Amino acid sequence: MSAEPIVRRIADGVYRVDVEGCGHVVHVAGASGNRWVHWNGQVFHNPFEDVGHGVVRRARADQPQALSAPMPATVLKVLVEPGGAVKKGDTLIILEAMKMELPIRSATDTVVRAVRCREGELVPAGAVLVELE
Repeated sequence: MSAEPIVRRIADGVYRVDVEGCGHVVHVAGASGNRWVHWNGQVFHNPFEDVGHGVVRRARADQPQALSAPMPATVLKVLVEPGGAVKKGDTLIILEAMKMELPIRSATDTVVRAVRCREGELVPAGAVLVELE
């Protein structure tokens, strides 16, 4: 039986999640129903759904994926092109926001359907950067 995660707020929108001895920093932004989560180089939009009585579960992982900017940022590097195959964990885009580099990574093995940004572009929070099949 796995241990329950321990979640601690360390700043506005920043949490430390400890699970079975491993610590993870998770950034959360947005209002209820429009949450953006940045974890382990990946960005998730509305990754949770309310299932009643305050219980939360992950949204379906088999839905088509569009990777979006978690916050206003500058596109530093675009590392993929349409039609390119990517593996889980591959960095697709590198953003810069608040003097930090944010790698945007693939959550699965897939193919890039479209790239919706270019290097040097300023993108708003929620802007679709890459569409995956």
